[in-house]
This record gives sequence, structure tokens and C-alpha cells, in this order.
Amino acid sequence: MGTLNHLNNRKKYRRMQDGSHSPLGGGGGCAGAGARSARGRPSVEKKKVKKMKYIFLIFFMNLLPQHAGKSLRRDDSYPEMFEDIKNEISGYRDIAKAIIDLAVHGKAQNRSYERLAVFADTIGPRLSGSKNLDAAIKYMFSALWEDGLENVHLEPVKVPHWERGEEFAMMLEPRNHSIAILGLGSSIATPPEGITAEVIVVASFDELRKRAQEAKGKIVVYNEPFISYGETVRYRSQGAVEAAKVGAVASLIRSIASFSIHSPHTGWQNYQPDVPRIPTACISVEDAEMMSRMSSRGTKILVHLKMGAKTYPHSPSFNTVAEIVGSKYPEQIVLVSGHLDSWDVGQGAMDDGGGAFISWEALSLIKDLGLRPKRTLRLVLWTAEEQGGVGAEQYYQLHKENISNFDIVMESDEGTFKPSGLGFTGNAKARDIMKEIMTLLQPINVTDVYDSADGTDIDYWMRAGVPGASLRDDLSKYFWFHHSQGDTMTVQDPSQMNLCAAVWTVVSYVIADMEEMLPRTVSKQAGTVMAVSRVLDNIFKAEERAHIKSSEDGCDMFVSSNSCDFPLRKISGSFQFCCHYHVDREAISVPRPPPLLQSCMLGQDKAHTTINWPSIPHPVRQMCSLGHIYLPMLQMINRENCPFPQMC
Repeated sequence: MGTLNHLNNRKKYRRMQDGSHSPLGGGGGCAGAGARSARGRPSVEKKKVKKMKYIFLIFFMNLLPQHAGKSLRRDDSYPEMFEDIKNEISGYRDIAKAIIDLAVHGKAQNRSYERLAVFADTIGPRLSGSKNLDAAIKYMFSALWEDGLENVHLEPVKVPHWERGEEFAMMLEPRNHSIAILGLGSSIATPPEGITAEVIVVASFDELRKRAQEAKGKIVVYNEPFISYGETVRYRSQGAVEAAKVGAVASLIRSIASFSIHSPHTGWQNYQPDVPRIPTACISVEDAEMMSRMSSRGTKILVHLKMGAKTYPHSPSFNTVAEIVGSKYPEQIVLVSGHLDSWDVGQGAMDDGGGAFISWEALSLIKDLGLRPKRTLRLVLWTAEEQGGVGAEQYYQLHKENISNFDIVMESDEGTFKPSGLGFTGNAKARDIMKEIMTLLQPINVTDVYDSADGTDIDYWMRAGVPGASLRDDLSKYFWFHHSQGDTMTVQDPSQMNLCAAVWTVVSYVIADMEEMLPRTVSKQAGTVMAVSRVLDNIFKAEERAHIKSSEDGCDMFVSSNSCDFPLRKISGSFQFCCHYHVDREAISVPRPPPLLQSCMLGQDKAHTTINWPSIPHPVRQMCSLGHIYLPMLQMINRENCPFPQMC
């Protein structure tokens, strides 16, 4: 699970059409860069005017009211229709019972657990860009094929590749003590000799800013209390940036965990292009609290930190796909999913091996019962979710032209403990239908429908109006093990996985087999945003520069926004940005989504950015850095009030 919601804002491109290149492939820059930089730039006054226009549009859309549509039960024109739907759903009771019996009591009992155990024990952890993840994808491709599923295939994507290397931390004063650490994803290394510095301990960003003069040249230790994942994870994602702003040389973050047995918990973190990069790692709750107590007594704390982390160019990877093709409407899709990647500690059994394997189990159970729903039931095992839904974002760009055929998107990425129901995102009419479907699960007492679905990998679809669902289960111990060495098969319970598989299968099958797709309503806000988007696109078109064709790297056009020049690559009739960024001093050309706010490096006077695109925190990742207004935007925008729901 990545950094993002249920837990309040939680834990994410299109391929070249010739089939031989992924969208992230290609060389280092576009021809004509020299000529580009020689051209004139907009005046300072024009920049300010344009910047104010963008800010106005952003805040205007953020104030627009939501419109969810009317409930079927409350709309006088729908009672007879809803009764028909209720009767249709009631007709699936025997099939639902058969699924439950097979998953919980029959020959498929414990199968998802046993499959996961073999996989986790054989492959181990599966970090984005690693050989282990490659092996996991090959393993699952073969397993799905051998299971007799249809259209088993791999869809290529490019993913971040970061390795932690050797790392350790040692307290030197007031006594020698080995500090348990795990470097945070995308962290830079320390110098080869390491960093030895005094420690300053703070409990919040506010305290750090108040003590900014004390922090210069020191290692900042955050001892923030755990409130909830969504609230507390910002210290992991932003801790290094905030420490660097006050002149710190490194940051150590108390693990985002509700319980600890001296085990650090890792995760992705984000740098900002205009802030110095410093090494950063998580430490155990126990060590953070100990140093806090020492500091409160006025004791000097001296720490030696050494980290060998490296970031490499993006690596090729794949989303893994399998189907049961629909009998009547094969072009319509019910998507079930989990992510195959994990962090590089533990086994990734809980996050997200369990979710991936109950999604596979759903197709297996339906196949075993000889069922074939009217719509295609599609399994997707995402890659690079932990880095912010990188594989899922590229999948969305590839398939969004068929968005009207996606009935529902489902993701299990919050554990597979004892289930209680489903989180659901959709209009009120679709929610009424989902509540009726959940009544089919009364035999196992899992009938609740919660307010919203969560899932980094399905957010792209839900923001575009596709109904979404996520498994809700007992999370009381989830963050004991999350992103730590403790995420192993020992966490998993076969009987609980059986129940989760039954829920996942009944819901996905019934939705796939009903005569009508789930209703969806385009909100008033979404309609307004689309209109404003067209206005913004026209603004960008007005800035197009002379057409420059480059056969070497596929860049077809240059666009200037304020002082940033962006080459565009034409893919299937639409343009995508190929913004430049730097990884290990090597310039790489990376496509970005279509031009809405993607060229808005407001307030930045740079011809090339140094943004590490995958590291920009979701949901603002797709809105560029926004230059000097980046931090206010980061605080303002979340999944609930994002002014660009189709992009956040």
C-alpha cells in the first residue's frame, strides 16, 4: 500500500503504438534545444498575469459544490426499476451460496493462502525495478496461464528503480547504541564516510520551524505521534524536505506505525526541486522516543549515519493481466486487482500479496464453478504501486479511451484480515445496487457498504467517474507490520483469506453478470472542470512554438509555459509532455499526461526541471510542481476536494 487514503489520503502514459517501445523509453533530449533556448521569453508582467489566472481557476474550481445524484429509493421515477433490480440480484442467492461454500468450506478452502505462501516463500520481497519483481511477474504469468484463465498477458510499463544499499546508524553520545533504520524510498546516499552530527528532536513541523536556527548542520529526528496513517505519513513523505529547508544535514523519521517491537517501517518519500536533497531514513518508535526523552533532559545526542542508497534510470516492468471473457458483453469490464510489488523488507505477504491473491482467487472460483458472466472479468496485478501507482497510471493512460466500458474497478490493498464489507465510490443509485448485492453475503455476515473506496491504483478511474470498490477488513494490526520486516506469511490467516476471497468473488461476479452496468453520474463540478480544462488547453495552444520534428527521439513539438520549455511527443493523435528530469546526473526524457496543468512550472525560471516525476506526492503528482505555490497547493488539495478530480 502506498502513501495515500481510507486512512485519509492513502497507501499512485500511454505506450508507443508501434509496439516496440514503452512510452517512457527514448533518448536524452530533443533536437533543437539550442535553438529553443535562444528564443525570447514572456515578459515578467505577462508571467504574473498568467500565474494569477491559473491560481484563480484552481481556487474557483475548488469551491464548486459536489453533486452525487439522487438515490433510487428517493426518486419517484425509479421505484419500479429498483424493485426489478432487487429481484434480479435476489436471483443470485444460489450462486452466491455456491461461491461461499467453495471458498470457505469446499475444495478451494485455504487455496489463496497456500498459493500466496508458495509465492512469498519462493520470491520474497519485490521492490520496483528489482530482479525479485521481475521473477514475481514471470511466476504469476505462468501460474495464471496454468490455471486456465484467458488472455493472460503482460502490459509493459516503466518503473522507478531505487536501491537502499548498505545502511546503518550509531549513537555515539551519550552512549554507544545501534539505531535500527530503514532508508526511505528515493533517498540519496550519505557521503562515503557517512555523516556524524548532533541531533535535534522535534515532534512536529511547527516545532521544527520555530527551532530553525538550532537545526542548521544537525540531524533532525522527528518523534511525531501516530494519529492515523493519513495524518502522520506526511512526516515520512515531507520530513527530509522540511529538515533541509532549515539547513539540516539528514533526517530520521519515527516509523509510521501504531505499534512497534523495535522495527523500522519504510516507505516512499519526496524531494522538491528547489530544496537541497538530504539523506533520510525511518527509525523505530522506541529509538525515536528514547532520543526525545534524552533531548528533553538537555542531553547532547551525537549520531553517525551511513547510507549507500542509489537511484537508477527507470526500469522495464509489467502489469500482469488475465481474464474470464464475458459471454454477452465481452467489451465491458469488471476489474479486480491488487499490486504485485512490495517493499524490499519482509515478504510483502500482507501488502499486497493477500490482495493480489484473493483477486486471482476470484477468477479461479468462478472458473471452477463453470460460470461465465455476461461481462469480462479482468484481473490486473499492478506493478510499482508503492512508488505512487506508477504502473496503474500508465495502464489508465493506455485504456482510458475505453472508459465507458469499465463497469467497476476494484482493488484490495488494505490487508486480507477478517472482512466487514466494501468501501464504495459511486453515485447514490449505484450505492443502492451495491447494498443489495452485499445482502448476498449474509451467510458470512459481511454486508456493510462504507462511504468511499480506497486504492492508489484505481483512483485514476474513480476520479474519472467509474464506480470503485475496496475491501474493508479488520485493520487493528495492519500498521504493526506495514512496510516492515514483519510483513511475512505469519501475518496471514487462511480462514480470513477464505472469507475475503468469497466477498471479492460474489461482488465481482454479480456485477459482471447483471444485465445493466452500474449507473454513473457526471457531477456538475466534473462538467465545469472539463470546460475549464478546454480553456486551459487553449491557453497552452496559444503558446505553441514552431514545429520541430525530431526523428531520433520522437519529440514533435515544443511548448513554452512561463519560462519552461517542454517538448511534446505525439502518441495516437494526442500530445504528451516529455519533460526532462535528472536521475544520478543522467538526463532522461519522460512522457507526462496531456496538457491540462502539466506545463505549469509557475515561478520557476528553468529551461529544464529537476523534478523526479514518480516521487511527486499523489494526488498532486499529475499537477506538476506549481513552483512557488507548490506547498500551499499540497496542503489544499486532497482526494476529497481536488479541483481536478479526473487528474488527482
